[in-house]
Amino acid sequence: MVAVTGGAGFIGSALVWALNRIGCKDILVVDSFLEAMAWQNLPSLAFSDLMPADEFLARINNRSLNTSLEGILHMGACSSTTEQNADFMVRNNYRYTRILAEWALAHKKRFVYASSAATYGSADTFSDDHALLHSLKPLNLYAWTKHLFDLWALNTGALQHIAGLKFFNVFGPNEYHKGAMRSVALKAFEEIQKHGSVSLFQSCKEGIPHGGQKRDFVYIKDIVAQTLFLYQNPEHNGIFNAGSGKAHTFQQLVEAIFSSLNKPPCINYVPMPEALHNAYQYYTQADMRKLISTGYPNTTTSLEENIADYVLHYLLPGTTRYLSP
Repeated sequence: MVAVTGGAGFIGSALVWALNRIGCKDILVVDSFLEAMAWQNLPSLAFSDLMPADEFLARINNRSLNTSLEGILHMGACSSTTEQNADFMVRNNYRYTRILAEWALAHKKRFVYASSAATYGSADTFSDDHALLHSLKPLNLYAWTKHLFDLWALNTGALQHIAGLKFFNVFGPNEYHKGAMRSVALKAFEEIQKHGSVSLFQSCKEGIPHGGQKRDFVYIKDIVAQTLFLYQNPEHNGIFNAGSGKAHTFQQLVEAIFSSLNKPPCINYVPMPEALHNAYQYYTQADMRKLISTGYPNTTTSLEENIADYVLHYLLPGTTRYLSP
């Protein structure tokens, strides 16, 4: 049995989908179900049991968790970048992860967890070299709590036995419940469907055109392939970037959506809120060399292909909407 925490969420449910596709159905889905609509990611998927996150933690603490578990894919966390309850975030994102990791290490079980590219803060480069971890300065509470666990795992030597992935800008099916944290791709599609146009921030940086801000947009299907590769190859441990390895502009992203809809681009450029002027990231791109060096097949598909798959197979009326094996 494999435990997937956050198993009803975006990346967690996609991992259940990917496990189903390789014939694995003996899966323990762990989640808190605080996001009321997240359950809709699960009906088309196969798993053997469902457990609330607090019960899972309690069973670990009282040593009653079934040790026949092969390992844990730990995707559960509060991913809100605007959450300000530090006590909750530290308990949920740092302490919970640490307890699960310590259990896995003590029982010699595979442990793969979700870190975040948000931990890079305002860094100009995005290298997953462990030697650079102590120099990172996260910009929000969410990123800091993720960074706390990365540092604990490094300082205790746990990173020699577990694997973490720094997810970049992930988009794709099963993210519908995420509210304000939905991807730019989904928000843009919804805006185009409603208004026929989409709004992008103007640039406040010389040399970068409006809509020219860049992100490493990575499709959920590529993310779960990278995650399962590390889970299935326990000889590869440490922290790895998880992205496409290619930066694209917001303009390119929305143009790909318009193209998939067979519509000419209609883009409005709106002023960036003043509060973002000094904190806004103009560029992110995952350095993927470390993951590729493990033998991971670098088969990440193009942004245009991934947007077309998302729009045509999951977003348009009459499509499947949810990942289904």
